[in-house]
Amino acid sequence: MITTYLTHPDVALHDMGPNHPESPMRLEAIRARLMLSGVLQQTVQSEPAAADTLALERVHARDYLSSLEARRPQNGLHELDSDTRLGPHSLAVARLATGAAIRGVDLVCRNRSDNVFCAMRPPGHHAERDQAMGFCFYNHVAVAAAHAGASYGIERIAILDFDVHQGNGTLDIFHDDPGVLICSSYQEGFYPWRYLDGHWPNVINSPFPIGTDGASYRKVVERDWLPALEAYRPQLVLLSSGFDAHREDPLGQLALDHEDFHWITSLAMDVARCHAGGKLVSVLEGGYNLKALPISVEAHLLALLGQACHL
Repeated sequence: MITTYLTHPDVALHDMGPNHPESPMRLEAIRARLMLSGVLQQTVQSEPAAADTLALERVHARDYLSSLEARRPQNGLHELDSDTRLGPHSLAVARLATGAAIRGVDLVCRNRSDNVFCAMRPPGHHAERDQAMGFCFYNHVAVAAAHAGASYGIERIAILDFDVHQGNGTLDIFHDDPGVLICSSYQEGFYPWRYLDGHWPNVINSPFPIGTDGASYRKVVERDWLPALEAYRPQLVLLSSGFDAHREDPLGQLALDHEDFHWITSLAMDVARCHAGGKLVSVLEGGYNLKALPISVEAHLLALLGQACHL
């Protein structure tokens, strides 16, 4: 099993200020844990190039992209909303994160890797077609899906989003698009408070009450996601991998553990093997407890490597 680990040292240049949960320390903590455990050394490590404007325009409005560039400060921070702040390097780093998702698609579609994990930031799944929010500027997984269709002719893409927050940006871009099946699990009645209600033929929303544990979570995913995925038969599987549904995460109130992230990753890999020749790309989204996040990512990577969770 060849798992590629995509990251870039410039992720540290995006900093939304002291005490912000989406901090450069997230990636530093992940890397330190994976180096110590030896899991990182089992992957093929590489750096992405930045996404170009053409790739971004496949899912984002041109006026929105221009507006973001115009608001980029020369120094300090520009507040887009109470959670999302734009610094001098934020957009360049976000383009690298999107570029990682694009490169991940290239690697699996060209059979150069079995699967890919994009260890990048900022996250992307809250970014809508024409709005930044929830720490997100560009929707990396959406751009990757559009790239897969445009560059490789892939007609059926499954996006599995297991963040504690619903991937509203991904729904905003792809709801009612038969070329994309979205399965999204999240804490019910929670941020972003949009796209939580509504029914679309290509969207499986799975809201979970506060305190939901791994056993209850797994039952619902098996009941709701698996039949839809089997019927859809995706040619590519993309993961919006959020680890803030962990019981110790400060931003959510679900009660999953690292074994649950290993389980859902393994489930996604089974779907990819069955229908997509194993092609799977995972993009880091949430996860803000600096002790729980690295362990959760390690469990995720062990699954991608085809190994049991022995943590």
